[in-house]
Amino acid sequence: MTVETITTFPLSVPRLAASVNHAVNIMSATINPVLGFIEKTLVIAEFDVRKLHHDFTELITRAIQPALWLLLFGEVFARARALPTGSIPYLDFIAPGILAQSVLFVAIFYGIAVIWERDLGIVQKFLASPTPRAALVLGKALSAGVRALSQAVVVYVLSLLLGVKLNWSPPALLGMLVTIVLAAIIFSTFSLIVACIVKTRERFMGIGQVLTMPLFFASNAIYPTSIMPRWLQTISLLNPLTYVVDALRSFMLAGPSGGSIGLGTDFGVILFTTVFLVLVGAKIYPRIGI
Repeated sequence: MTVETITTFPLSVPRLAASVNHAVNIMSATINPVLGFIEKTLVIAEFDVRKLHHDFTELITRAIQPALWLLLFGEVFARARALPTGSIPYLDFIAPGILAQSVLFVAIFYGIAVIWERDLGIVQKFLASPTPRAALVLGKALSAGVRALSQAVVVYVLSLLLGVKLNWSPPALLGMLVTIVLAAIIFSTFSLIVACIVKTRERFMGIGQVLTMPLFFASNAIYPTSIMPRWLQTISLLNPLTYVVDALRSFMLAGPSGGSIGLGTDFGVILFTTVFLVLVGAKIYPRIGI
């Protein structure tokens, strides 16, 4: 994933200004508080997703990373039989992990767009509106979830070509999509919090690069936690990506599930982390405009 992919804003300045003003006008309307929160969240999400409509090549470039991991890393380790995955073939084991990794990499650099919007004065306009800060944060995070759904298409197509036994039942597919959106919300909100603290693109990119690899490798994405040293197993239990991967294995794989933690625990941790980070993000988001 390149910095250009994340930071490019293909809308022209006049069209961007009109789009921002339209969003602010909608968010200023007085309606039922609950419905108002939902509508304002969706307006922010739609505003961010619209950028993708004007730069469709972003979807293509993001498809390269999961393809490389599945076709190169996955195929090699599947032939080597070096990692104990029980009765599950290694390609089946790694496919949900690569999907989770793709979502992580899409979402974790989302904060740089917030810094870019601050420099253009967009953040200040949003903060001047009566929109709840939580709606601003959740709307941006939800747009990251929508963008991450394209990664599911890529990973599912590649997995199908590689012979991974997938679960195609509607409940399983729905559960997979919900998990992806929640995971993107978690990591994009975390990214926004980091952006609000560091406030510059250079610092953010350095921290983002440092955070992604530990989150990925200190999880069960490409190997079972049972082969980790004890200290790393403890860290993996504190890593939300571990629960995202476990939930995706439960939903994605046909036959005996690869999930070892349990969907109840997975979604408990995922939902708690989502709510916690959105509340923290809502508290700290105004600082980005200072």
